[in-house]
Amino acid sequence: MNKHWLSVVGIGDDGLIGLSPIARSLVDQAEIIFGGKRHLAMLPATDARQQLVWQSPFRESIDQIISHRGQQVCVLASGDPMCYGVGSGLHQALLAQDLMPLVEMTILPAPSAFSLACSRLGWNYSEIETVSLCGRDLNLVQPLLYPGAKILALSADQHTPMQLAQILQEGGFNAVQMTILEHLGGSQERMVSEQINYWVKASPEQISGQAIADLHTIALECPGSMPGYSRLPGLPDDAYIHDGQLTKQEIRTVTLASLAPCPGQLLWDVGAGNGSIAIEWLRSHPRNRAIAIEQHPQRLKNIVVNATKLGVPNLQVIGGQAPAALINLSPPDAIFIGGGLTIPGVFEACWNALKPGGKLVANGVTVETEQLILQLQQQYGGKLARIAIQRAEPVGKFLGWKALNPVTQWLTEKNSQQGFHNYWQVLG
Repeated sequence: MNKHWLSVVGIGDDGLIGLSPIARSLVDQAEIIFGGKRHLAMLPATDARQQLVWQSPFRESIDQIISHRGQQVCVLASGDPMCYGVGSGLHQALLAQDLMPLVEMTILPAPSAFSLACSRLGWNYSEIETVSLCGRDLNLVQPLLYPGAKILALSADQHTPMQLAQILQEGGFNAVQMTILEHLGGSQERMVSEQINYWVKASPEQISGQAIADLHTIALECPGSMPGYSRLPGLPDDAYIHDGQLTKQEIRTVTLASLAPCPGQLLWDVGAGNGSIAIEWLRSHPRNRAIAIEQHPQRLKNIVVNATKLGVPNLQVIGGQAPAALINLSPPDAIFIGGGLTIPGVFEACWNALKPGGKLVANGVTVETEQLILQLQQQYGGKLARIAIQRAEPVGKFLGWKALNPVTQWLTEKNSQQGFHNYWQVLG
C-alpha cells in the first residue's frame, strides 16, 4: 500500500488554474476525489473518476474517506484545510483509528479566506480576531467585540450578515462597520461595506445591485469607543438574568482567579445557579469548555439565556442534582462547587472525578457549609480565605456601606499521589 494514500488540497475560488504544480499533480493522480459540490464543479466535465460529495453529518464523509484507505484519495477543501477546515478533522480521525496521519496524509494549503481578506482590507493578520460561523451560533462573535477590534468571520450563507447584524444591533453595536468579501481570489470578487443599521434592513437577494453570494467572508471593524464587556472575570451583576442566586461580581473575580483557567481546560460548575462562573470561565479563552450542573428549572433557562447573550452558547447545561447528575460526564480539569456541598456524596464524586493536578474551589455562605469546608481542608489541604465585601449604597441623601454576605472560600489542588478514579464507581 502507498503510505501517502490521502491528500488534502486547498483550492481557491479561481479553481484548478490557481493550484501549484505539486497540488495539481495530487489532484491528477487521485482515483477518488471528495469535495463540496462547488469544488467538484471545478473539475473538467469529462473527468470520469469517482467523485463523492461531502455528506451531512460531516463524520459520515470522514468514515467514507478512511474506508478507501489504500487507494489514492484526494480531498478538495476551501483555502487552508487546517484553518477551520477538513484537514484537522481528518487528522484526528486517523489518530483515533491508530493510523499515522503525518505519514499517510499530505496537506497542501491555499491562501485562507482570512489571509485574502487581510490583503484586501490592509489588516495585520496578527492583530485580528477570527471565528467560523459555519454551522455555529452567531453569538460566538460577542466576546470578540471590543473597542478597536478587527474581526474576520467565515460566513454560513447569504443570510448570515443580516442575522449577525440583528444580534449586533440588539447589543448596541450600531457603529460597527461590516464588510462582505465575496469570492475572494476569483473572477467574481466583490466587497460591500456598510454600518450595521444598513445590514439589518437589507435583503440578501439584493445588495448593491446584486444578490449576496453564499461564499463570502464577513469583516467587522469596531470603533475606538463602544459598549461591551471585558473578557476578564468580574462582569457586572446586571450583565446576567438571575433570581438572586448569583455569585456577586467581586466574589466571582476572586473565584475565577482561584480556578485559574488555562486554554482548552474543562470546568464543572456544580450548583451553577444562573451560570456566571461557567460563563466567565468560557469567556476567558475560546478553547475552554464548561459544564453547568443545576437542578432549578428557571435557573436552567437563565443559564442558557445568559450563555447565549454573553457569547458562549457552547456551554453544556445539565439539569439535575449532584452527585447523580455528575455520572458519565467528561473528567474535569477544575471544579467549582457553588451550591450543594453539604449534600452527601457531592464532594466525594467531584474529588474522584477531578484530574490529577486539577483545582477544586468551594464557596460557602452558611455556617453548615463553612464547617464542612473546614473539615475537608483539614483532610485534603489547600488554602482558606474569608472574603468580605462592602458596597456603597444610598442612605437617604448620603452613602453608607452595605455588607454582602461573607464567603468562605476553599481552594485545593489534587496531586498525582491522590489518584484518579472513575467517580461513578464511587457512587455505585
